Amino acid sequence: QVQLVESGGGLVQPGGSLRLSCAASGFTFSNYSMSWFRQAPGKGLESVSYINRPGDDTHYTDSVKGRFTVSRDNAKNTLYLQMNSLKPEDTAVYYCSTFTFDYWGQGTQVTVSS
Repeated sequence: QVQLVESGGGLVQPGGSLRLSCAASGFTFSNYSMSWFRQAPGKGLESVSYINRPGDDTHYTDSVKGRFTVSRDNAKNTLYLQMNSLKPEDTAVYYCSTFTFDYWGQGTQVTVSS
């Protein structure tokens, strides 16, 4: 059974940090490039970051560059998103997926508010 399970979301004050995790099972995680997406209230799905299969090539949407870092541990079948200097506009449900949209997680809520 294929699963992608996100965790690590929550409520944080502006300027704070969170680390999201995405645990993969049921497929060969190391064979897939991965992405993080987010959906803010009332808005469409936005691509946040990309990481290739070995984890040595990453890309970010402009609004998170310099603040977010994507990484992966293929031995642990886990994808991460370190989010620093969080802003209220980062509030969204964050999803992990394979880059080719084969598999999706259920999402984790991130709320940035004072």
